[in-house]
Amino acid sequence: MILNVIEAGEGPPVMLLHGLFGMARNFGTTQRALAQPQPAQSPLTRHFRVLALDMRNHGASPHQDGMRYPDMAEDVRQTMLAHGIDQAAIVGHSMGGKAAMALALQWPEMVSRLLVSDIAPVRYVHHNEIITAALMAIPLDPALTRQQADAMLTDAVPQAAVRAFLLQNFRFGRDPGWRIGLPQIAAAIPDLEGWVDLPGAYEGPSLFVTGAESHYVLAAHRPAIRALFPQARFVAIKHAGHWVHADNPAGFQSVLDAFLTGWA
Repeated sequence: MILNVIEAGEGPPVMLLHGLFGMARNFGTTQRALAQPQPAQSPLTRHFRVLALDMRNHGASPHQDGMRYPDMAEDVRQTMLAHGIDQAAIVGHSMGGKAAMALALQWPEMVSRLLVSDIAPVRYVHHNEIITAALMAIPLDPALTRQQADAMLTDAVPQAAVRAFLLQNFRFGRDPGWRIGLPQIAAAIPDLEGWVDLPGAYEGPSLFVTGAESHYVLAAHRPAIRALFPQARFVAIKHAGHWVHADNPAGFQSVLDAFLTGWA
């Protein structure tokens, strides 16, 4: 599958892979910072060709059954090749981080360096089926307002910021509906919360970034990470939860800049 891409800048390629219920433009701040020429005093000494992807069943990418991580990695591989890229730095958050890891394990020659944001190669139980059920219960009514839809999600999703994030995928107005492949995502929750054991290891530079206030990546996960990514290093970003790049953009950008310019 060839994924929808938002592209900016020139230079060494960097691929940005978003998380579940997200889209390419969620990485807009990161993409602009990497793509634009930097002032002389900036620690980022070069700029990049940055491709932010809509993962399958998200954004403007095709909707298709099945969301196993090897298949999502294949989507990224095909999209890279379609854009003339045979190797890139890969940055993935959450679901996108698992897809990034699967890409690095299956096609290590295509990954110059790997940054995984707040996820580990393990199975999680996050009860996302409750969220998808609540989303699917929202009526496709042209008269529906954002406030009404928000209220319908309150029991399943108590956090207002998360509800706003989810509702960015809903099209209000005369032709209401979901921009995401919601039925396909709902059916794939066991795969999305899981992990497929893949042979081999990725020996390139790897950085696992976590939010200091997140509990997604635990000390107990590090042996599993190091078994697959022997060069892995770990950095925790202060004042950030699971959505590291959104919770502390400056902190995340500083770490990403250093990693892309040679620190590993």
